[in-house]
Amino acid sequence: MNDRVIQELLDRERIENVVNTLFIATDAREWNRVRSCFAPVVTFDMTSLAGGAVQERSPEQITAAWEVGLRPIEHVHHQIGNLSVRCAGAEADASCYGVAFHYRRTQSGRNTRTFVGSYDFHFVLEGGTWLIRSFTFKLKFIDGNLELEREP
Repeated sequence: MNDRVIQELLDRERIENVVNTLFIATDAREWNRVRSCFAPVVTFDMTSLAGGAVQERSPEQITAAWEVGLRPIEHVHHQIGNLSVRCAGAEADASCYGVAFHYRRTQSGRNTRTFVGSYDFHFVLEGGTWLIRSFTFKLKFIDGNLELEREP
């Protein structure tokens, strides 16, 4: 193997670790770790879920919104698969399937909500660290209690 191939394998592993850290830290509500996954400015696209427009967001804005949105939810669990990474020098693209489970005890017993979709990421190498510069979630479907955070 030549040095270029070895470097690409190392970069792919480092990018995979960032994707895994993003979801693990979100589930654990470790917002400093979540912030560390993002570049200073992120093209952030959750329009398939929430409508609106694609926005440029800071890591602080992203994590503040997630923290507030997830606060009423007792447990969050992301599961990803089919992770694919394509490196091109100091930039890379990654994609994966994702399922997110939300759980909160409710009076109705309708305690769960499930999001199914896929994620696309664009990474940049800054100061020797791979960071997410673009984040897109593509919702396929939601199932379960759509009012989970509001239901008593």
